[in-house]
Amino acid sequence: MPKKVKWGVLSTAAIALRRVIPAMQNSQWCEITAIASRDLRKAQNAARDLRLDKAYGSYEQLLADPKVEAIYNPLPNNLHVPWSIKAAEAGKHVLCEKPISLNVAEAKTLLQARDRYGVKIGEAFMVRTHPQWLLTRELIHSGRIGALRSAFGYFGYFDPNPASVANVAALGGGAIMDIGCYPIKTSRFIFGEEPTRVCSQLDRDPQMKIDRLSSVLLDYPSGQCIFTSGTQVVYYQTMQFFGTKGRIEVEVPFGPPIDKPSRILIDDGANLYASGSTVVETVPPCNQFTIQGDEFSKAIRGMGEIPNPLEDAIRNMAVIEAVYRSAETSKWEIPER
Repeated sequence: MPKKVKWGVLSTAAIALRRVIPAMQNSQWCEITAIASRDLRKAQNAARDLRLDKAYGSYEQLLADPKVEAIYNPLPNNLHVPWSIKAAEAGKHVLCEKPISLNVAEAKTLLQARDRYGVKIGEAFMVRTHPQWLLTRELIHSGRIGALRSAFGYFGYFDPNPASVANVAALGGGAIMDIGCYPIKTSRFIFGEEPTRVCSQLDRDPQMKIDRLSSVLLDYPSGQCIFTSGTQVVYYQTMQFFGTKGRIEVEVPFGPPIDKPSRILIDDGANLYASGSTVVETVPPCNQFTIQGDEFSKAIRGMGEIPNPLEDAIRNMAVIEAVYRSAETSKWEIPER
């Protein structure tokens, strides 16, 4: 049996309690041992419900626990870098939620901390290791749809609540930061390139000031990606890739089911009106958060690389920054290299 990595969780964020911790508890390489909150009662309730050994009333106490080897950081975006650096200073490896930071300059400070303290730090983009995305890339790179020329994405949900973390500008909220980062990440992954320039149009909520509707065009050396993300639109998600000989659609790209197969639709374009022209590839049920925890833990044990290293996280953040700049300048913007 593998020697499991002992994990601690900073905060009782919903994504941690509902998705990530339960998933990692079912993994081969992860052991969640502790959780911390600035409210001790919240930490104790979470530890009881999730059957964790320890609950701490401060993040500092968790970082001081000598038995905790790695930290999962699901704090609000503005706290990603400060507490990831503190975790590194304490000698802990860090899996930090996306987006890794508020900007490129801030993200680069994590590189310095990682190298200074000799720990592993990665971004929690769980889609990167899901088998449906690995298969999609394999199909496209094998020439199944010819030469890749275009990608289209949509990711939206409806949440007008001012108290939601994603709706608070000071915390790094907004559609691009919360969900628009996914089409950026996955299109970069599939094209295998970096966009050379970016243009965007953002609609901001008049009260909350966050971007609630964002449309973006990424210009890659081999083609283009266009996507829309929104926090006050219908809940839906899709990513499609168009080549010279066919089309691939990842049916549920970012929140795939864990209790039934994921589906990838392949269409050769032979008949627009015939459903029989579409081939369906399926991926067995799995939990992408379980896979993410295992892959990161194996890297800690020296059995592989961090799936989403800081270098890639910084490149993704550079595109996000360019998206925001373009919305202000109404011009094409070049991501920082």
